[in-house]
Amino acid sequence: MSASNGSAAPVAPRRILHAGSLRMIGAGLMLIIGAFTPWMYTPLVTMQAMHGPGLWLLCCGVVAVAGALLPYRRLALAHALIPAAAGGALVVWQLGLIAYHSAATDTWGTMLPGASMVIVGGGVAILISAARRMHSAG
Repeated sequence: MSASNGSAAPVAPRRILHAGSLRMIGAGLMLIIGAFTPWMYTPLVTMQAMHGPGLWLLCCGVVAVAGALLPYRRLALAHALIPAAAGGALVVWQLGLIAYHSAATDTWGTMLPGASMVIVGGGVAILISAARRMHSAG
């Protein structure tokens, strides 16, 4: 308490955006966009992401954007790492399935990753860099 007026010292307002927030917002938007774009190209059909892991990607993107707006660094760090792990696992799993089916049917080059898989992979990389930045800043 201050001796002059009896009130407590003013507390600085808590910042909402932290180191890595803008990267998390951008990466979350990349995951959300990746949920609606073509996921895989095959000779017969272009598979949209919503036919496969699109709902997972949409949820991961929303969690990442929400984590960017949290004022608590440790909770925001979890909001960066969990969607990055889930989105990265989906991309690696789908690339493994493409390689497996291409090898099993001896049709290399006919099943190709779509734009969504590339966008999600980039979003995962940006989320990991945002998590590293938040961890090193605190």
